Amino acid sequence: MATYLELKAQADALMVQAEQARKQELATVIQEIKAKMKEYGLSTADLGGSTAPAKKPAKSKSDAPAKYRGPNGELWAGGLGRKPEWVRAVLAQGQNIDDYLI
Repeated sequence: MATYLELKAQADALMVQAEQARKQELATVIQEIKAKMKEYGLSTADLGGSTAPAKKPAKSKSDAPAKYRGPNGELWAGGLGRKPEWVRAVLAQGQNIDDYLI
């Protein structure tokens, strides 16, 4: 009977072979799908794909004016909630956040 490590090695080798086969077949599959879509006049929207433009970056949740300016020009209003990474880094270094008041 094979050991666990031998079986794991066989499984890993099979996964590599499976990935290679998938990559080899991928171009053919894509061409077939595109041909069927053209033949039936389908679009990605018909398949449930999104036709909406990419999302805009999230706006800041706060309309409060900035009270602090970070070492690289980052702004922070100093409100409730999670502190920005630069604020946490400044505090972790033992610096005073008031040194960054605008």
